[in-house]
Amino acid sequence: MALAFASAVSILIGVSVSQILLAVALGVLLLSGLPLRWPPVAKPLGLFLIWTLIALAASPDPRAGTDQVRKMFVFLIVLVVYSCLRNVGTTKWLALAWMAVGTVTAGRGLLQYVRDIAAAKEANLDFYHFYVVDRISGFMSHWMTFSGQQLFILLLLVAFLLFAPDLKKFSWIAVPCAAAVGLALLLSQTRSIWLAAVVAGCYLLFSWRRWAILAMPVILAVAFLGSPEAVKIRVRSIANPENKTDSNMHRQICRRTGWAMIAAHPIFGVGPDEIRKPAVFFAYLPKDVPQPLPDGFYEHLHNIYIQYAAERGIPAMLFLVGALLLAWRDFHRALGKLPAGRSERRFQLQAAIACIIGTLVGGVYEYNLNDTEVLTMFLSILCCGYVAADGATAPRAPLPIETPITAET
Repeated sequence: MALAFASAVSILIGVSVSQILLAVALGVLLLSGLPLRWPPVAKPLGLFLIWTLIALAASPDPRAGTDQVRKMFVFLIVLVVYSCLRNVGTTKWLALAWMAVGTVTAGRGLLQYVRDIAAAKEANLDFYHFYVVDRISGFMSHWMTFSGQQLFILLLLVAFLLFAPDLKKFSWIAVPCAAAVGLALLLSQTRSIWLAAVVAGCYLLFSWRRWAILAMPVILAVAFLGSPEAVKIRVRSIANPENKTDSNMHRQICRRTGWAMIAAHPIFGVGPDEIRKPAVFFAYLPKDVPQPLPDGFYEHLHNIYIQYAAERGIPAMLFLVGALLLAWRDFHRALGKLPAGRSERRFQLQAAIACIIGTLVGGVYEYNLNDTEVLTMFLSILCCGYVAADGATAPRAPLPIETPITAET
């Protein structure tokens, strides 16, 4: 249990330690004799992986997609976490550990932001253009990975504040943690994650008190008015982008190119990771797109739905999306069986649903599930949701049978 717990938490610090712990935890689990448990979501996820292998076999260059085969190891976190963390008390402590470590990573990101302000002033450069190309990343290597994990941390914290039973015990620390993580997410300037946080946050507020969703416009207005100018420019770029700085046109080109790939190869796609090759990308680039292309990253399509359908075929995309929707349905049904009021199960189920919503929304604008760090944490959260849905409890010793007291005795 400790190894599975540590693997899930350490992914907030880095991949290497987490995967070493995952491998050791898997070995210990297989040797322990404990029953191996797979949550229901494992079936569509397994079909997604099988179809990935089929698409790889059909690819014109299977060796180019071997990274995606190695990434399949990450999915074993589902087996390890669900088999080892069997009760809601344990998964609650995992959630609390994520919140604590996630707050530390947010703090590191805030320090990086202060450092970047100083560096821009020292170089006598406009801060927005200096910062937008290399933003805060915490312990991660890229700001997208950092903001993807911070999204999950923020949703866990908000769900804890709204639904957990022991709020009085932890509220004094949960509120400032949520503020720090929320600020780090704001300063990351990752627009897709901003949208995901708003939509998932609306879900949590509506589930808590329907009228509470009216607070979201106020929260957004206060956040915008109190933000640094660089953040305000980034918000305005959603409608009025700078073509050489912001990625709006770049993403439109990626989407159109992806649709061309899907139309040409709807069943098996062009092959896992084939899109990374410039020759492949430009072969499907619409003829009416002017060149040179706007600045941007063209080695993936910045959309999980188009990306998976384009490189692995429509069936692979449907299996993955089906897995997320299945988990959402299972968690929603479990919520309907709970008694009214705060509880550990309600907190963990609502947090898991919010993370699914955030992933589905963020995936419209980013290839978020390809990051090992984001994928590992997301799959672990799904397992916690299923533990809560099962209503699992820690094993207890049987009570002794007492002799009934009668008049004769």
